[in-house]
Amino acid sequence: MPDQDNADGVPFHAHERLQQMRGDGGKPTLFTSDLSVNEFLLVKEAGFEPLGMVVGSSIYHIGFQQARWTKNEEMQVLTQAMYHARELAMSRMEEEADELGADGVVAVRLKVKHLGWGESLAEFVAIGTAVKAQDRSSNWRAGNGKPFTSDLSGQDFWTLLKAGYRPVGLVMGNCVYHVAHQGFGQWFKNIGQNVEMTNFTQALYDARELAMERMQNEAMQLHAEGIVGVEINEGSYAWSSHIIEFFSVGTAIVAMRADHHIPAPQLVLSLND
Repeated sequence: MPDQDNADGVPFHAHERLQQMRGDGGKPTLFTSDLSVNEFLLVKEAGFEPLGMVVGSSIYHIGFQQARWTKNEEMQVLTQAMYHARELAMSRMEEEADELGADGVVAVRLKVKHLGWGESLAEFVAIGTAVKAQDRSSNWRAGNGKPFTSDLSGQDFWTLLKAGYRPVGLVMGNCVYHVAHQGFGQWFKNIGQNVEMTNFTQALYDARELAMERMQNEAMQLHAEGIVGVEINEGSYAWSSHIIEFFSVGTAIVAMRADHHIPAPQLVLSLND
């Protein structure tokens, strides 16, 4: 049986599946995609051929860090673990796209799932559809030579290209933060009062800002002009109720031309119930 361990973390059967899809002489024999029918057709209309669904995965043991009961502070060990695990999943997805000869990956989704094998174990998964530009006169890859990544839908991807912009990479930032517990004296004074809980406000505000700042720094490293489709998600996972992660993610973009013709929006009436 072939060795399934690879230095890049991509299993043997993934290489085998991708080689079958790529076919002989670089002529694809089959593609797979998690795009909807409308997204698939719009991606093709934008000048890109879907090559196949690509996946990256990392099962990660998240280390332990002791929080101080009355202190608002970032849990840096947990922050680094959550970020590194996502990076591993993303890089393996990019490796699969590269093996297909793709220029990029669209409609990327990042998932985190805690496993029953242990409370400190979680699986991080990156999934998207690898695409290749029909026009080979332009270089669509990111500055590091890897396929670009984007979490934009097929519709948003089409609109972005038509307006004269292109994605250069999926950028993200995160922060795992410990929110200090309220002292008994403060809790007692607040009974029956309308009052801002400044301790909690400052903690959550600071954590979001750290996640946003790190996402922006990634975009600046890609020399992007901006980030679109930004989402800020939060979750406590298997930690205590006073430890929370803020995760910020979006698609960094650059202009392809100076004139930007924005397609006029059209009214669509759904016939669904």
